[in-house]
Amino acid sequence: MTADVRVAAVVAMDEDRVIGKAGGLPWHIPEDLAHFRNLTKGHIVVMGRKTWESLPEKFRPLPGRTNVVVSRDLARLALPDGVVGVDSPEEAVRVAKTIARDDQCVWIIGGAELYRATLPLCSEVHLTVVDGSHEGDAYLPPFEDAFTKLSETRGELCSFRVYGRLSS
Repeated sequence: MTADVRVAAVVAMDEDRVIGKAGGLPWHIPEDLAHFRNLTKGHIVVMGRKTWESLPEKFRPLPGRTNVVVSRDLARLALPDGVVGVDSPEEAVRVAKTIARDDQCVWIIGGAELYRATLPLCSEVHLTVVDGSHEGDAYLPPFEDAFTKLSETRGELCSFRVYGRLSS
């Protein structure tokens, strides 16, 4: 482990900060899914139990990545071999940093509770802003006051933004 392993969040939200609906995404945007895959492939992904359970069976665990799942009730969660289960967001980041190779990033991939707990630990946020408003029940907590926008690229149905943490 390297002390300076990068911890970053990757998340898609709509113009009203909606990130989820009934345990899934309220949209299907192939360019965003490809963006997510390209960012996280070969790295470590940290997700909450609800996010884990929302993944289609054939993509569980997410291939080509080390999967870390956070759950308050690990005994209830049947994780396959190779998936790391931990009982707190802080423990997830600590464990992920411990197992990371020098070239790996720890990606926080959701959901809302996990973002709320780990955004203070992130040096970057890779945010997809989906055009329009969608019905949802999970929202991204505000983070922008602690970050600055570094870049923005326009896609067909969304924008891809990268934010870096402001120095204290």
